[in-house]
This record gives sequence, C-alpha cells and structure tokens, in this order.
Amino acid sequence: MFVALRDLRFARGRFTLIAGVVALITVLVGFLSGLTAGLAAQNVSAILALPADRIVLAEGAAGAEPSFGESALTPAVAARWSAADGVTGVEEVGVTQARAQGPAGVASVALFGVRAGLDATSPTTPGRVGLSEAAAASLGVVAGDDVSVLGRTWQVEVVAGDWWYSHLPVVQLTLDDWRALPAAPGAERPFATLLAVQGDTDWEGVGAATGTVAEPPLTSLLALEAFRSEVGSLLLMVGLLFGIAALVIGAFFTVWTMQRQGDVAVLKALGASTGALVRDALGQALVVLGVGIGVGFVVVLAAGAAVGDALPFVVSPLTTLAPGLAMAVLGLAGAAFALRSVTAADPLTALGSNR
Repeated sequence: MFVALRDLRFARGRFTLIAGVVALITVLVGFLSGLTAGLAAQNVSAILALPADRIVLAEGAAGAEPSFGESALTPAVAARWSAADGVTGVEEVGVTQARAQGPAGVASVALFGVRAGLDATSPTTPGRVGLSEAAAASLGVVAGDDVSVLGRTWQVEVVAGDWWYSHLPVVQLTLDDWRALPAAPGAERPFATLLAVQGDTDWEGVGAATGTVAEPPLTSLLALEAFRSEVGSLLLMVGLLFGIAALVIGAFFTVWTMQRQGDVAVLKALGASTGALVRDALGQALVVLGVGIGVGFVVVLAAGAAVGDALPFVVSPLTTLAPGLAMAVLGLAGAAFALRSVTAADPLTALGSNR
C-alpha cells in the first residue's frame, strides 16, 4: 500500500472528486432504499401483520392474476380450507376502502373486518372499531370518541399499531359489522376478501378444489397492483444506480491505472510481484470507496432523522448497511476491471525498449 497511499496524498484533488461521486451515489441509493421500504410498509404492513403461513385469494377471472381488490370468498371456501389436513387455523378477513369522518375532518381509510380480538388493534365487541395510530391522527380521535363510516357511527375502542393498506391507514371492525356494511351499487358484500391460513397442507390441491390461490405472505403482495408497480419502479432505479457506481468507479481507475503504467513498470523492474501490485491497486480503491460510502452513509442517516414523519422513510440495516456493502462490492468489481494493465504489464515495454 506504499505507492497507493502516496498517490492518495499527492493526487488529493482527483481522489476527492471520485470519493465525492461515490458519496453522492451512496446518498441516492440509501435514500431510495429507505423511501422504497417506507412506501412498501404503507402499502402492505396490515397484510404482513396477519397471522398466516399462506394468504388465500380467489383466482382471477379468465386466467388473470389474483387481486386483493377483486377477491371474494364464500363460506364454503372458508369451510373447505378449515377442514383441510394440516391446517391449524383460518382467519377470515374482509378488506374494503371507504371514507371516515371524525372531529378533525374526513379521511380515506382501509376497513378490515377481522375476528374480534385478533390483535392489539382489533375491537372486542360489535359496534366498536379499532384504529391504527395514523388513522386516529387523521381523524383527530382517541379511544372513546366516535367516528362515522358509510353512514354509521362507531365508538373507537382502541388506538394501536402502525398498519397501512394501499397507502391508507387501517380501521378494524368485527367481521359481522364489516359484512353488514353497504356494498357498492350493483355489488354484493363478500363473505371474506382473503383467508389467513396457518399450518401446512396440500396448498395447490386445496386451492384447485376451491378456486383459490394460496401464496406465502411476501409473495401474495404481488396481488396488490399499487405495491407491484411502485416498488418495482423504485427497485429498478436502485439497481441502475448500482450499475452506474460500478461503471464510474471502473472508468476512473482504468484511466488512473493507465496513467500509472510507467510507475507499475518501474516497480516490476525492481522486483515487485504482480500480487503485491494488485493488492496495492485494490487497496487504493477500497480506501476511496470507504471514504465515499462513509460520508454518504452519514448523510442518509441525517436525512432520515430530518424528514421525520414528513415522508415514509425507513432507516434500518437493510436500507443503509446493505446498500453500502453492495456499493463497496460493485465498486471493487469495477476497479478490478482496471487491473489488466497491472497484471499484464511488461517492464521493458512499459519503460520503452530503447532505454
């Protein structure tokens, strides 16, 4: 690392520039990763909170993919899944969207019909509702207040949880209350929208017999159109930024190594091994990457603390450390492409055969 450290000290400007580029890309990747995780949570956190090994939805019409918005299950379907060998529990869940009114005004919410007392947000008796913290804040209510939904007034029994569905805060009702809600004109309220099934059974066989599809909770999220399009677009941008990082770093070190070809030739003529020169070049790249990623990491943490609740931004190891590690690996891979002039350098050719 002797030559690498001297290069870093005497060419501070160019190395500061490339470290700054790495830092900016790290900030972009980290911020997009945090935003992607936050938006995903506001799309599906209520689904992932259900106690389920598989989420069961009705098959799409005419061979279409299953959809949360179109799924409608009957009592016979729920009974068939409950009776399947290996199934230890089935939770019937109804999902719809509506507008609720409270002291602070009107807000769009996702209505979940669930078994009474299913979780900390669920009401325990009919005629009452449980609100997620975001729903309560939007409506300006606390436990004991009243809210109006679809022409009916409900008493808020509990406020708990950070549950979202399709970017709408969740309001939970008992299943009987949910089924009694008025349906859209020309439509009929289904028995349930989905089933949260626990256990292990012949998922494909029971699904084929009941006209349903059973998917693990994470895979089932693809049946929510907003989640699929939104998160897919953001992940594509993150992937492109990773590719840009590898190309930019590889191009920089390719040019830099070509400019150092004379120094490499001298070192080889003096007896330096190819392995030592490769470690020197990669060590130099690692120092630049470490400084750039470290600065970008600090900026992402500061941005996450600054945005607060203004944006759905998640700061976690998955949105900070994982992108930073991926940046380091891809950056070193890009720098490795610049090593051919080091490994294939011939001292006499590089120095000039006439010397």
